[in-house]
Amino acid sequence: MGLLPAAHRILLKLGRVRATDIMRTLQVGEHATRLAQAIAEIGRIDNTLCVVRYLDDESMRRGTLVQLNRGEGRHGLSRVVFHGKRGELRQRYRQGQEDQLGELGLVVNMIVLCNTLYMQAAIEQLRAEGYPVLNEDIAHLSPRVHDHINISFATRSRSRNRSPGASYDRLETPPTPSS
Repeated sequence: MGLLPAAHRILLKLGRVRATDIMRTLQVGEHATRLAQAIAEIGRIDNTLCVVRYLDDESMRRGTLVQLNRGEGRHGLSRVVFHGKRGELRQRYRQGQEDQLGELGLVVNMIVLCNTLYMQAAIEQLRAEGYPVLNEDIAHLSPRVHDHINISFATRSRSRNRSPGASYDRLETPPTPSS
C-alpha cells in the first residue's frame, strides 16, 4: 500500500473506490505502468513467502491437510446425496439449478446434524454404561458418514416420524468379543 499515493490509500480504506478501479488507472492502454508492475511484483513476492512458510512450517501443513480432508468428506457426502437423484441437475433454468444446489446443501447439513446428535447420544450411552470413551478417539469421529442412509433418503431407523425434541431410539449395546 505504501506505493500508492496518499489520496488513493484513503479512498481505498474508506471504500469509496475499489482496488480494481485503482489498478485500471495504473494501465496505459493495454500496458501496465511501472507502478502497476511493481505492485504485481510485490504480490508475487508475498505469494512466494507464503509458499516458503507453508513448506517450512509442519503444523501449517498439517492444519491445511485437516481442512482439505474435511472439505473432501463433505464433498463425498454431497456426491452420495446428489447421486440419489442420479447426479442430474433437473432444472433447465439457472435459478432452478441454484435452488436445487441449495437444497442439496440443506440435505447434507441435515444429515450431518442428525449424525452429530446420534453420535453424541451413543457416546453418552457408552459412558453411562461404563465403557471408556476417550476424547482423543472422539476427535477422530466424523458426522459425515452415510452408510446408514439409503439413497432415497429414508433412514434405516425403526421410527421415522420423530420430532427433534423426542428421545432417541435406545442404541443397541455392541456385542462383546468372544475369546
